[in-house]
Amino acid sequence: MVPDALDLLAMSEYPAPATDPAAPASALDPRIAARLKKDAAGLVAAVCQQHDTGEVLMLGWMDEEALHRTLTTGRVTFYSRSRQEYWRKGDTSGHIQLVKSVALDCDGDALLVRVDQVGAACHTGTRTCFDGRDLDAAVGTPEA
Repeated sequence: MVPDALDLLAMSEYPAPATDPAAPASALDPRIAARLKKDAAGLVAAVCQQHDTGEVLMLGWMDEEALHRTLTTGRVTFYSRSRQEYWRKGDTSGHIQLVKSVALDCDGDALLVRVDQVGAACHTGTRTCFDGRDLDAAVGTPEA
């Protein structure tokens, strides 16, 4: 299978998570790992949503290890494409995400992580990464 342009960009701009040959393989349940459809860098998009309001808070990236940590600790862990390391939401800011549920989409290429967000979700200090960033868009109607 030939990667598309986005896969090629992901491969060049964001290297795959570093693997230490001495490190143990991810402890993610193999049945879950087999359902993941990862990008060329070994990552899956993770949409974080406030569990009680449905508010979409942010998007992050997870590999198998980040997902395993999220599923087993009750705190959301991501893989930083730019820093090439794991980061647990809130460890430096105090704005933590407490896991309420995690779901895999029908294609296996995205996760929905329902959380209880404590503080701002965005690194800019806003409640969500989408606050104040609306784009002009035509509004669809059933007749269109």
